[in-house]
Amino acid sequence: MKRRDVLKGGVAATLATGAGIVSAPAIAQNRVEITMVSTWPRDFPGLGTGAQRFAENLTSMTDGRIKVNYFAAGERVKAFDSFDEVASGNAQMYHAADYYWKGKHPGFAYFTGVPFGLTCSEINAWMRFGGGQELHDELAAEYGLKPLPCGNTGVQMGGWFRKEIRSAADFKGLKMRMPGLGGDVIAKLGASSVTLPGGQIYENLVSGAIDATEWVGPWNDSFLKFYEAAKFYYYPGMHEPGSQLTVGINKKFWDRLSKTDQQIIAAAAEMENSIMMSEYNAKNGAALASLIRDQGVKLKSFSDDTYDAFGDAAADVFAEVIQHSPMAKKIHESFLKSRTEVGSWIKISDQAYVAQRNRVLGL
Repeated sequence: MKRRDVLKGGVAATLATGAGIVSAPAIAQNRVEITMVSTWPRDFPGLGTGAQRFAENLTSMTDGRIKVNYFAAGERVKAFDSFDEVASGNAQMYHAADYYWKGKHPGFAYFTGVPFGLTCSEINAWMRFGGGQELHDELAAEYGLKPLPCGNTGVQMGGWFRKEIRSAADFKGLKMRMPGLGGDVIAKLGASSVTLPGGQIYENLVSGAIDATEWVGPWNDSFLKFYEAAKFYYYPGMHEPGSQLTVGINKKFWDRLSKTDQQIIAAAAEMENSIMMSEYNAKNGAALASLIRDQGVKLKSFSDDTYDAFGDAAADVFAEVIQHSPMAKKIHESFLKSRTEVGSWIKISDQAYVAQRNRVLGL
C-alpha cells in the first residue's frame, strides 16, 4: 500500500491489516500526524518537559510537516496504559521508562536501568556499539514496537525514607515505591516494592500508604516535595545508575515511514537523549543544596554492608531473570559483556580522573 493512499488532506482513516483494523495516523503528501502519549504529568521538570521538547522539536525540525499531538499521563490514557495504546495502534508513540513494562518481559528493564547496571555514558556505548539497540529492537518487535533512546536522568538517588537505614535489615517490612528489577532486589531484603506513576507518589507517601520512595534526583524530587513526608535522603541508588528513557513507536507505523522521516525521528530522539542528561547534571547540584539548606533534608549514604546486601540480592534477581526465556538470557549476557568491557575503561578514565581532580581541589 502506498503511503499517500492511506490518508488525504490530513483526515483520519483506517488501515486494514492481517491482525484487524488499526487506527492509522495521517500520512499524505509527505505529511505525517502523530499521536504521542506519555507516562509523565504535563510540564513535569525533566521527564515531562523532555518528552514535550522531543515532540515540539520533531514538529519544528520539519516545519510542521510532521505534526506531533502530545498527551501527558491521564490526558488520553493512564500512564501505564501507554504501552498498549501504542502497541495497538491507537497512538503512534509513547515516551516512558521501559522498565515499566517488566511485567510483559523482564528484558525491558535493561533498557532503562537495572541494579548495578550501566551509567549514562556506558548505556550509550552499549546501545550504539555493543548490540543494545539491536536487542531492544528484537524484544520490542515482539510487541509491535520500534524503540529509540530518548533521554537519560543519570545516576539516581537511593530514595527518601522516614527513618534511617543503618543496615539491610532496615528494609524488612518496608513499603517502598521502586519499580523495575530494583524493586525485586529490595523485595529480596524483605521490603514490599510498589510501582506507582510519578503523579501518585506524593499522596501515597504523605498518607503512609508507602514508607519510602525513590524517584529520580534532587531536581525532580524537590518539585514533588517528598521532604514534607520523609527527611532522610540516601545515595547512591543501586537500582538505576543511568536511567534511559524511550520513545516507543508503533512498528507498523514506523515501517510505513520513508527512510528520511525515520532518520528525522531518530535524530530528534538522539538530540533529546543528550539534552536531558545535560539538564539534569546542570540542575541537580543546586537543587540538592537547597533541599539541605532550606528544607532540613538529611543527606545520607548507604553503608558498604548495605550495598553488599544489595549486590547479593541483585545476583539472585538476575539468576531468576535469565531463567525467564532465551531472549532474557541473551539480553543479560550482552549487558554483562558491555558492563565489563566499558566499565573497565571508565574505571581508569572518567572515574580515575574525577577522583583525582576532586582530591586535589578538595571537592
